[in-house]
Amino acid sequence: MYYKIFSEINNIPRPSHHEERIADYLCHFAESHGLTWRRDGENCTVIEKPATPGYEDHEPVVILNHCDMVCVAEQGRRFNALTDPIKQVIKTDSDGERWMYADGTSLGADNGIGLSMALAILADNTLCHPRLEVLTTTNEEDGMSGAMAMSSDFIKGRRVLNLDSEAYDEITTGAAGAFMQKATMPWRRIAMPKGYTAYDVVISGGKGGHSGVDITKGRGNAIKILANLLLVAVRQRDIKLYIATIGGGDAAASIPGMAQAKIVIPDTDVENFETLVTQCDEALERQYAETDPELQADCQRGVWKGPVADEETTHLLLASINGIPTGPTAMLDETTAQTSNNIGTLRLEDNTIVMTTHTRSFDNEAMENLAGQIARILEVSGAHVETVMKAPAWKEDEDNETVNLACQTFNDVLGFTPRKVNMHFVLEAGFLVEKFPGLHIASIGPRIIEPHSTNEHVQMSTIDNIWKVVVEMLRRM
Repeated sequence: MYYKIFSEINNIPRPSHHEERIADYLCHFAESHGLTWRRDGENCTVIEKPATPGYEDHEPVVILNHCDMVCVAEQGRRFNALTDPIKQVIKTDSDGERWMYADGTSLGADNGIGLSMALAILADNTLCHPRLEVLTTTNEEDGMSGAMAMSSDFIKGRRVLNLDSEAYDEITTGAAGAFMQKATMPWRRIAMPKGYTAYDVVISGGKGGHSGVDITKGRGNAIKILANLLLVAVRQRDIKLYIATIGGGDAAASIPGMAQAKIVIPDTDVENFETLVTQCDEALERQYAETDPELQADCQRGVWKGPVADEETTHLLLASINGIPTGPTAMLDETTAQTSNNIGTLRLEDNTIVMTTHTRSFDNEAMENLAGQIARILEVSGAHVETVMKAPAWKEDEDNETVNLACQTFNDVLGFTPRKVNMHFVLEAGFLVEKFPGLHIASIGPRIIEPHSTNEHVQMSTIDNIWKVVVEMLRRM
């Protein structure tokens, strides 16, 4: 049932900030199964299902998911996140394991699989459970505005089973906080100088990935690489280049795998610049051989006759990007970042350049300090910096009843006890435990690899196994 529902969900475009249609689907789903629902102004929904006979006096359970997804597509692929469905592909590996991918885009298993399971529970009247509240939030991937705006009486339950986890053999009991910022910088233009040649400069082939869980894997940030290349051209090669257009990245919460710019340089510097790009490409091949084997730098002569950014704008933009830290700035342990930052998107919009940064940390003070450092770098460059999201870190009591029940159920149903871990991604738990006093959360889910990327895939056997755990947990609750 949950696979059928997931296919239905993937036929409904649901990028962050555009959840109206998926919220409509959820409300219709509730009505078609004779269930009551609530929907707020942010399109967050709650669907209630009565307790099965014998469970009426048990404490209710909240099943938490979000309905939006990070939408990214392969380079050159024609894909409109607002209109096009996600096409699923099943692949079998050499060990006989079946994996679900998308055809050239992100899959939306984060968090569509968990949401599909929750709806399948609502549709199945053979299951035993207390009264259920299936809570589905919006804009979790790009600001968590749904959770932030939620009224304090939107749910009644205080035992929460969150299905928005990506590590099958783990229970998430802590998550990093997040500080997302949007910088808007003036884009002052001048007429293109005479005696200049246009180039299309592209950094491509990066694996990208989730800017939280993948941030320690050493992958290249294409926006940062592009800016560094152009800054070297200006400062070390003394090339008086001007930027005509620039952009990169698909989402604030993703490591950008591609960035591109159209620039103009003096005719006399053509050979110098092409040599620099070749050297950059060779350096990328050496530096990212293990993490991003397809990452490359390329330039092609192009045509441009329009205006270009003036010299000051060009230099300020490149210097600010170069000065912003990306990747981990402190480690929690050998594999998990304590604090990190990502430059997620860069866009040229009318007379402004717009950049998003996503800072994460388990230490709220360290997170705010790094975000403040980034804001100062941008403000010195003339940018207006806006805080899009400030989410607190979350740390659950690992010995609470819900977490212990999850551990015992894993052991009884699947034969192993999951590890309790802190994850370097952001969960809405930080907001919810503040908004709903007494809330306790256990976060579980199937094995999802490379979320927020075009290589996102989910191990289907783990979906089936998590379903068994959830069903048994509800029976025991």
